[in-house]
Amino acid sequence: MTSKGKYRILFVCLGNICRSPAAEGIFRAITDAHGMTDRFPADSAGTYSGHRGDLPDRRMRRAASARGYELTHRARPVSMSDFFDFDLIIAMDDSNFTDLMHLAPSVETSRKIKRMADYFTGHSFDYVPDPYYMGQDGFELVLDLLEDACKNLFETLAGQVQD
Repeated sequence: MTSKGKYRILFVCLGNICRSPAAEGIFRAITDAHGMTDRFPADSAGTYSGHRGDLPDRRMRRAASARGYELTHRARPVSMSDFFDFDLIIAMDDSNFTDLMHLAPSVETSRKIKRMADYFTGHSFDYVPDPYYMGQDGFELVLDLLEDACKNLFETLAGQVQD
């Protein structure tokens, strides 16, 4: 927990149009439901800047909306300040993890980087696959994985900050 009583989380994928904005939206819905949104601010970014300013992929928005999540984030690339502004930076796959490790300005900031798969339970995946070329089933799979991981992430963090 930071000195301001907040624990800031950044979700990161490649283009910031599918996985990371979905993780942000799911995590926000969980924190909203527990009345803890102010304690756990979340954002998302990408390691690639080609989609800067775009809304999440319409297929992801549609699949997420069917589950009650509204994804309104505008894509942005990871910035150097993110390594100082966030307490936890979560990569969706090993490529994102490696890219983030190379971008981290120090050993200390690199310790903030974790894999989303570290929070999976009951899944055989060790990463969150990119659904961009997978069809509708891919978006549903990603949402299943992210719902599980975000629930476990929240429970882990909330357990650490119980008063």
